[in-house]
Amino acid sequence: MRYQTRWLAAVCGAVLVASSAVADNWPQFRGPNRDNISPETGLLRAWPEGGPRVHWTLEVCQGYSAPAIFDGKVYFNDYDRKANEWHVRCVTLAEGKELWRYAEKKRIRPNHGITRTVPATDGKYVFSFDPKSVFHCLDAATGKEMWQKQFVKVYKTRNPPWYNGQCPLIEPDRVIVAPGGEVLFVALDKATGDEIWKTPNPDGWPMSHASVMPAELGGVRQYVWCTLMGLVGVAADDGRILWKFPYKFNVAVAPSPLAIDGERVFMTSGYDAGSVMIRVTREGEAFKTEQLFALGGDEWNSEVHTPIVLDGHMFAVGKKKRGLFTCMDFDGKEVWTSRGHAAFGLGSFMLADGMFFVLEGKTGMLRLLDANTSEYRELASAQLLSGDNVWAPLALSDGRLILRDMAKMICIQVGAEPAGGE
Repeated sequence: MRYQTRWLAAVCGAVLVASSAVADNWPQFRGPNRDNISPETGLLRAWPEGGPRVHWTLEVCQGYSAPAIFDGKVYFNDYDRKANEWHVRCVTLAEGKELWRYAEKKRIRPNHGITRTVPATDGKYVFSFDPKSVFHCLDAATGKEMWQKQFVKVYKTRNPPWYNGQCPLIEPDRVIVAPGGEVLFVALDKATGDEIWKTPNPDGWPMSHASVMPAELGGVRQYVWCTLMGLVGVAADDGRILWKFPYKFNVAVAPSPLAIDGERVFMTSGYDAGSVMIRVTREGEAFKTEQLFALGGDEWNSEVHTPIVLDGHMFAVGKKKRGLFTCMDFDGKEVWTSRGHAAFGLGSFMLADGMFFVLEGKTGMLRLLDANTSEYRELASAQLLSGDNVWAPLALSDGRLILRDMAKMICIQVGAEPAGGE
C-alpha cells in the first residue's frame, strides 16, 4: 500500500524535550528490560487531593496500544476511522504536542478495539506492527517510512483472532518478531529490514498475541515465545530452535513467557487454559524441558497481562476471583491478594520505585500499591480514566506516567515536580 507522512512541525528533529541522560526511557513493550519494571526513582508515594496533575490529554481511537517513550518523545499507534488510515503518532512528553503522524490507507473494522501493539524505538528508528501484521520501520525524527514487510505475504502469517497483538523486541542492531506461518522467528536488520536469521517452523505453529521475550536459560542467551500449541526457545545468535514444550492453550494467547531465573519459565493464559511453570536445562549442547507444576483456570491465570517478578515472587492481576491483584511464590502458591480492597478486572500494572501502579480495567481507577510480599497495602488512588476495557499497558519516563482508556490517552505527574515548575 502507498502511504503518506503528515508533517505537523517544521523541524521535528530539533525538538528534544528530555535527555536520556536525565530521564529513563521506556523504549518498548514492558520497558527497557522487558520486565515491566521502571528504573526511575524519586516517585511520589502519596498523591494530592484529586489525584496526580494531568499534563495533557489526547483523543485516540478505541484500542489498547500503549506508547514507547524515548528522549522526551512519545510514539504510539492509532487509527482514523473516518479516513480509514493506520497511524503512528509522535508527540512531546512535556506537552503532548504532535510532531509528526505517519498514515497508511488501511481498512480495519473494530474487533473488540482496533489498536493493540506497542511500538519499539531506539531514538533513531520506530518499529510499528499494525493489526494486519504489516511491520513498519519509520524514521524517529520525521516519521518517514524507511521500510516495511507484509508478514502475511512474505511469511504466510495468519493473523490471530482480534488482529495482531504482538509487540516487537528491539536489540542493539536488530528487531525480533515471531511471524508464525512459514517462519517461527525472524531477526531483521533495523536499518534495512534484511533478514539476519530466521527460524524454520516445521510444525506450523501459528502467530499468537504473545510477544517475544529475552531470556538466558542454561547459560545460553535466547528468545522465548508462546503459541496456542506451546512454548519455544531459540538461540539469540542464529535463531536455531533450542527446545520446545508442547502445551495446549485455548482460543488466544496474550500474556508472554516469563523467565523466572536461569532455568524456570512461567506461562499463563486465559480462556481456562491456566498456568504452567517449566524448567529448561542444558546437557551439553542439548536442552530438555520438564513441567514443574500447573494451575488450572479455576486456580489462577491471567488473560491479558504478563506477571512481574520481584523478591522471589510473581505479581499480576488474575482472571478469576474478579481480577484480584495477586502475589504468588515461585511454586504457584498464593501469598496475598487484593480481596476486600479492590478488583482490577483485566487492568494493567507496572512496578517503579518500590510501588505498583495498577489500573482497574472496568472503571479506569488508578491505584498505587506498596510493593511487598507480605500484604496488600494501598498508598493512593485516583479516578483518571473511565469506561470498561481499560486494559492498555502503562509507560513511565521522567516522572510522567502515560495511560489510556478506549477513547483518550493522558500523561500524569507521578514524580516530584521540577524545581521552579514549568
